Amino acid sequence: MASPNDLQFQEFEEAAELLSADPGASTLSMSASNTSTPAAATVGGEDVKLDLSEDEEGREESSELLGGQKPSGGFWTFEYYQSFFNVDTVQVLDRVKGSVMPLPGRNFVKHHLRSNPDLYGPFWICVTLVFSVAISGNLSTFLSELGNPSYHYRPQFHRVTIAAVVIFLYAWLVPIGVWGFLTWRQGAERQIGGYSFLETVCVYGYSLSIYIPTSVLWIIPFEWLRWTLIVVAMVISGSVLVLTFWPVVREDTKVMAVATVVTIVVLHTLLAVGCKMYFFQTAVHVPATAPTTHPVPIATATKAH
Repeated sequence: MASPNDLQFQEFEEAAELLSADPGASTLSMSASNTSTPAAATVGGEDVKLDLSEDEEGREESSELLGGQKPSGGFWTFEYYQSFFNVDTVQVLDRVKGSVMPLPGRNFVKHHLRSNPDLYGPFWICVTLVFSVAISGNLSTFLSELGNPSYHYRPQFHRVTIAAVVIFLYAWLVPIGVWGFLTWRQGAERQIGGYSFLETVCVYGYSLSIYIPTSVLWIIPFEWLRWTLIVVAMVISGSVLVLTFWPVVREDTKVMAVATVVTIVVLHTLLAVGCKMYFFQTAVHVPATAPTTHPVPIATATKAH
């Protein structure tokens, strides 16, 4: 059986022998914690501190754009985008519920996103809205032309492409513009806060969820009902945006704050009204009129006496 003295780490003995042979050798000591404490090194008998926190600070700065998330790997890797979809069904349903039932004083970012924005919900909401608008528009056209003998139904697949371009451009370009404007105002006015780009996209994506059931109900061929539904949907969806961005812009000048909120609401209104006018047009039937006939004069023959 080996004695306790034999159970020694040979590495430590070799290190001790090297240090005793060359006391002025350079040594490096690092703590096992994940903190950003500078590492201490001894070079020629003098203590030198190595700052290893620059890499972590660079990662923190790069993650500010993404709302506090730190994706691993480069942007060309799958792991980079995987963190944007790191959300479960309960969180998505809670955010959808918060977007269709906005309450005064409840900021969507603070009460539902909680520093964990995602792209999973906004992506599938936009995809679902594209197909619901295109399919409902086709059915609406078919029902409105029902009974018209001169109408021949043809599936309008190009409407899917048009709906996809309009909805996805709105869900991405408008948040980019809003985020860029708020970032610029944040630099001009130090007291103004702001949201990350991912949080802005997330808010806009979830705010469109109310239009999915609304587009299905637009199939009902009553114009007064369609316009009532569109007003209700615009109020609900616009309230999500106003309650979210007003706390950010209200610290700006009064004119700039009001103009920003009005612009957000107007762009949101244009999307809803544009989809209604293009995909759910009301067919106007022109009654067929019988061709008019002109009386033909009848020549009367006179009898010669």
